[in-house]
Amino acid sequence: MSKHRGVSTVLKISVFATGCAGIVAEFVLSTLATYIIGNAILQWALIMSLMFFAMGLGSRLSSIFRHKLLDTFIIIEFSLSLLCASSAALAYGLAAYTSYARIIIYTQAVIIGLLIGLEIPLVTRLNQTYEELRSNIASVMEKDYYGALLGGLFFAFFALPYLGLTYTPIVLGTINFLVAALLLWSFFDLVDRKKVLAAAFATTCAALIALGVFARPIILYGEQRQYRDKVIFAEQTVYQKIVITQWKKYYWLYINGQEQFSTFDEEKYHEPLVHPGMKLAARRDDVLILGGGDGLALREVLKYPDVSSVTLVDLDPDMTELARTHPVLLEVNQGSMNDPRVKIVNRDAAVFLKENSGLYDLIFIDLPDPDSTDLMHVYSLTFYRRAYRHLKGGGILVAQASSPYFSRQAYLCIMKTIEAAGFSVLPLHNQVPTMGEWGWVLGARAEDVSAEVLKRRVMTESFDGLNTRFFNTDAMISMAHFGKGVLDGSKNIKINTESNPVLMRYYRSGTWGIY
Repeated sequence: MSKHRGVSTVLKISVFATGCAGIVAEFVLSTLATYIIGNAILQWALIMSLMFFAMGLGSRLSSIFRHKLLDTFIIIEFSLSLLCASSAALAYGLAAYTSYARIIIYTQAVIIGLLIGLEIPLVTRLNQTYEELRSNIASVMEKDYYGALLGGLFFAFFALPYLGLTYTPIVLGTINFLVAALLLWSFFDLVDRKKVLAAAFATTCAALIALGVFARPIILYGEQRQYRDKVIFAEQTVYQKIVITQWKKYYWLYINGQEQFSTFDEEKYHEPLVHPGMKLAARRDDVLILGGGDGLALREVLKYPDVSSVTLVDLDPDMTELARTHPVLLEVNQGSMNDPRVKIVNRDAAVFLKENSGLYDLIFIDLPDPDSTDLMHVYSLTFYRRAYRHLKGGGILVAQASSPYFSRQAYLCIMKTIEAAGFSVLPLHNQVPTMGEWGWVLGARAEDVSAEVLKRRVMTESFDGLNTRFFNTDAMISMAHFGKGVLDGSKNIKINTESNPVLMRYYRSGTWGIY
C-alpha cells in the first residue's frame, strides 16, 4: 500500500514538472513562430490557440486508454521529451529547405498540444486509487497550475535571455525525460511493458545528448540559410533576435529577420532622417531619439556642436549595449553611444513619453515598421500627441513612416495621424537601394508654423556644407517632391488610434508600387 501511495506522490511531482514544461513549450513555439514567420501578436495568438485546442482534443482522446495507464503516461513523457527538445532544431532545419515554415511550426504546436492534453486526465485517473475525486482533481490541477507559474517565470527571466531558442527546448525536453525516468525506475515493477519502456528511456537519453551537441550547428545553419550573406553575429535577447551579416566589406543588421540597415547605403536613410529637422529647428540643445538603438541616427545628431544633450530611448538593453561595444557597430556609429552628452534609457517609447516630463528641441522617432499589433501604440494619435507636448517652441519632430510607394496607405495614415496630433507636416522620401523607396514625416507645431511655410523653408534653406556622405540641398529638394498621385487619396485614410489600429491593415495591404 505504501508503494502505491508513493506512486501518488511521484505523480503529483510529475504533474508539477509537466505543468512547468507545458507552459514553456507553448512559449517556445510562439517565440519560434515569431522569429521565423514574423508578427509577434499574431503568432502568439495562433500558437496558443492551436495548442489549447489540441490540449482539449488530447483530453478527449485520453478516454481511449483504458489499461496500462502508467505505461501510457511514461511513453507520452518520453514522446514529449523528444518533440519538445527537437522543436527549434527541426523548425530551423526544415525551414532552411522549404518555404512552408509556418506549417512545420503549427504542426508541432498541434502534436505537442495533443500530448500535453493527455497528461492531466491520465494522471487524475492514475491517482484516483489513492484520493477521493474531490481532492484528487483539486490536487492534480493545483500542481499543474503551480508548475505553469514556475515555467512562465523560468522562460521569461532565465531560459529565453540566457539559453535562447537553442537550448531552452532541450531543457524543456529534459524535464519531460526526467519525469518519465522518475516514474519508470521508481515503479519499474508496476509497469507492464518493461523492455519497451527501457528502450524508450535509452533512445530518448541518447537523442537528448545528441541534440545537446548538434542543436546549435543545426540552428546556426538554418539561420544562415535565412540570410543571403554570412552570419557573423546572432544573439537572442529578451525582446528580439539580433543578427549581423557580412558581404565583402559591407554589413547588415537584422532584428527578428527584418533588415534595419546596411552599411552599403545606410546614410541614405539616416541622413534624411536627421538633418532636415536639425537644420529647421529653432534650437538644437536637447534632442530625444525614440528607437535607433544601433546609434546611427545618434551619430548624425552628434555632428552638430551645439547639441548639449541627447536622450536615446530604446526598449532592448542588449541592443544598446551591442551598439556600445560590438566592433562593427562601433565603427559604423562612430562610437556615438559612448559620447558623454548621451543618456541611454531602456524603456518602451510610449511609456517614456507618458511618464517623462522633459522638453526637447527635436524628437526623432526611429522605430521598426508597423507590421504587428504590438507596435500600434507607438504609431497612434495618443503617442504623437504626447510627443507634441514634449516639444519646445520652434521644435521639430521627424518620424520614419515606412515606404510611400510599397506601403502607400500606411505612409498616408502615419502622416495624417501626426497632422491630427497638432503638427504641420512635411512628407519626405528617398531611395535607399537595399530597402527601396523610404519615407519620413517631418512635423512642426502647427501653432509655430503652417505646412506651407514649412515647405517653403525647406525649399530655400541651404543644406550644403554639412558633414554628410549623401545629403545636401539638392537631395533635400528632391526628397520633398513626390510623383503624381502618390500623396492623393488621404481623405479616405483613417487616423491610427490605440482603440482602432488601422495602420497595420494598411501596412499589410501595401500595393507594392501599383497605384
